[in-house]
Amino acid sequence: MNEPKPVADWATDFDPTHPAWIDDPAPILKEIRSRCPVAHTDRMLGVYLTTTYQAAREVMLNWKVFSSRRVVVRNDRPQQMVLAPPVSVDPPHHTWIKQVLLPVFTQEATRKLEGHIRETCRMLLAGLKGRKSCDAGQDYAAHVAAITLAHLLGAPKQDSGLLLKWIHEMFDVGVTDPVRLFAAIRESEAYFAKLVEARRAKNEDDTITLLVNAKDGDGKPLTDAYIQATLRVLMMAGVDTSLCAIASAIWHMSEHPEDRDRLVENPSLIPGAIEEFLRAYPPATAGREVMMETEVQGCPMKPDNMVLVSFMAANRDPAVFADPEKVVIDRADSNRHMAFGYGIHRCIGIHLGRAEMTIAVEEWLKAFPKFRPDPEGEVRFSVGQMRGPHHLPILLS
Repeated sequence: MNEPKPVADWATDFDPTHPAWIDDPAPILKEIRSRCPVAHTDRMLGVYLTTTYQAAREVMLNWKVFSSRRVVVRNDRPQQMVLAPPVSVDPPHHTWIKQVLLPVFTQEATRKLEGHIRETCRMLLAGLKGRKSCDAGQDYAAHVAAITLAHLLGAPKQDSGLLLKWIHEMFDVGVTDPVRLFAAIRESEAYFAKLVEARRAKNEDDTITLLVNAKDGDGKPLTDAYIQATLRVLMMAGVDTSLCAIASAIWHMSEHPEDRDRLVENPSLIPGAIEEFLRAYPPATAGREVMMETEVQGCPMKPDNMVLVSFMAANRDPAVFADPEKVVIDRADSNRHMAFGYGIHRCIGIHLGRAEMTIAVEEWLKAFPKFRPDPEGEVRFSVGQMRGPHHLPILLS
């Protein structure tokens, strides 16, 4: 792989694949925000970056100008776009597919999953008992997310490792390696094709069956290709976001034992702390394509460019949050964050994401109340539009 060229100026030449950005984008975003609400780089074929809450809000609300037909920012921009509903579609298409999926992600549906999530967490933690250390990203957060998502979709639990493999190849490797990206897409689609075929033969109480029996906006059954694409998106959105969010919470507590101890002593603070972790460490950055010339907060934006909508930058905007760079686990207004997006594309899995994070942190603190960083290990954050410590070495006692 070619070494990236040095960044000349973060406000005019930012590079989201730069090691400094991957390690900690917060100070970079703060610096850019002090100079402009929307930055631009010629890298990756031309990309804008929102750095304020207002700029993020304007882009996310204006789907006619900022289309979701492309949502991934990378070094190539193929003419043939990968179908990825509901994430990569605009209204009216987006409206009906979101309505199809909503029953799976309601608060009531999530409450029914909470027992399974807690059982999964306890099973994984029991496997760590007796060990001195672990990788909290790969040994815990990743499997909580993947097993939960497999259960929700109707995939076998033992296949959760495959979901993690494809997530890595699509989000981490695929940012700069389109060959690996499209190979992972083809493999996952072939896998989901078999599950769809099985549900057409025999319905089950799961998401795959819901899609098999669903109708599109014209009242026609969904094609197998469309169902496979939707399942792939649910896998990507449901696994990597939860992995990053859970791991980020554990990482913060390991680096701030005073917060860890407060939550151990007073678990009633955990739901509020989850909102603050989401504000400070949102797992996703949205991508949009500029469809026509426009302005956002006085900054001109031209078509044939992509936009990275930084929810971290929005969530750390001092115009909205007091002392935004400081993580305050009992902050009163944390839930104004944009970690789950904004507008029509606000994450459909918001209730599930909160439940996974809350339960995963509750059970982790019960099992290992004195965990701390492993000084012999290296924390490694994911690359691309998902951010979290995929590798998180932890001493368990």
